[in-house]
Amino acid sequence: MSEIASYFDHPWPEGLIGECGCVTVGGTPQTSVEKYWGGDVPWMASGDVHLKRITDVPKRITESGLRFSNATLVAAPTVAIGLAGQGKTRGTVALVLEKLCTNQSVALISANPAKLNVEYLFYNLEFRYEELRSRSAGGGRAGLSKQLIEQIPVPLPPVCEQAKIAEILSTVDRTIEQTEALIAKQQRIKTGLTQDLLTKGIDAHGNLRSASTHKFKDSAIGRIPAQWVVQQLGDVSEISSGVTLGKVHEGPGTVELPYLRVANVQDGYLDLNEVKTIRIPVSAVQRYELKAGDVLMNEGGDFDKLGRGSVWRGEISPCLHQNHVFRVRPKSRVLSSGFLTAVSSSAYGKTFFVLASKQSTNLASINSTQLKSFPIPLPDYDEQLRIETLLGQSNLSCNDAMRHLAKLRSLKSALMQDLLTGRRRVTPLLELALTR
Repeated sequence: MSEIASYFDHPWPEGLIGECGCVTVGGTPQTSVEKYWGGDVPWMASGDVHLKRITDVPKRITESGLRFSNATLVAAPTVAIGLAGQGKTRGTVALVLEKLCTNQSVALISANPAKLNVEYLFYNLEFRYEELRSRSAGGGRAGLSKQLIEQIPVPLPPVCEQAKIAEILSTVDRTIEQTEALIAKQQRIKTGLTQDLLTKGIDAHGNLRSASTHKFKDSAIGRIPAQWVVQQLGDVSEISSGVTLGKVHEGPGTVELPYLRVANVQDGYLDLNEVKTIRIPVSAVQRYELKAGDVLMNEGGDFDKLGRGSVWRGEISPCLHQNHVFRVRPKSRVLSSGFLTAVSSSAYGKTFFVLASKQSTNLASINSTQLKSFPIPLPDYDEQLRIETLLGQSNLSCNDAMRHLAKLRSLKSALMQDLLTGRRRVTPLLELALTR
């Protein structure tokens, strides 16, 4: 038995992976030898473990490449595990459903079906991701090895119970995958709709403009309908920064209020699950207080966070914003809040913010001057509202699907916690199946 027991309590006996199966570490043919590459033999790279369920991999080697390297073809099904790296790959597992070989940074685990169900092993090791990383040998370039994997203990319920646990979790996984595919489809539709609406707009009759029926003109941001103008954001809104964190205000004349951070401002919606509070002088509240219709835009962060905007609809009252979140207050009946967020989150908007920003590695930031200079394509106000309504309907569908996805992921996490520790047993389900 391993000197390191499983990191969680469970009611079952344990067996080492090396006793219940076979661990195979791969290899890489010489990259300088052309005849080793581009053949018919599936060859898995370490990054492929993030595919989770593998029925094919993009890379191929030849039979010669297989013969003159440490790569070994292993029959499916197996569990692949990333062995090395500082990022997320080390300790990540995937269920492999085709015969393939791997590079030296991936191990394939085959199981003795009399002792261990492969899909159960996949979920067990996925559940133990942090534990796998902690077992890695070495310092800065820590990694797993064939020997370490062979010594990992696995709880061993009866094989029929293992199969039922895997069946339940795989059912949830399939639903998650279907929901992710639906969201991806909705996002593609939304992106196309946004592009059309922000470059062609909707005429007074509710029709999308086209070059054959309407007039267009050149502008600083490309072709736009002849009726539209281009205005800098600073000319059609009031832009201000928020309250600075870290200053301590106590005693009489102060008040503790909620405030919004960069993490609260998502792309097109607000995440209000965790809202922090700050104590400030009562006299400063009006300066930083949000009003319904304000647009919140992030000063910086990852490139995907930069400039993203969300409309504040008075969900919490009163509420402030911190200094890394700009408050953009559109001029009444000049600029629609929803139309502005559509522009800022569009491909055009994101490109502007990235090009205008101060960049460092994978982070970027913009200042108020750059934000004020953001060129906005501006239809008349009524048309903005028509565009906002159409995009709002598309957003609702996407957001509903994303909320459903979050619930499914939470359900899977809870089921893994219950089923893989034996806190909830599937034996009643097995007994019911036997009586039918």
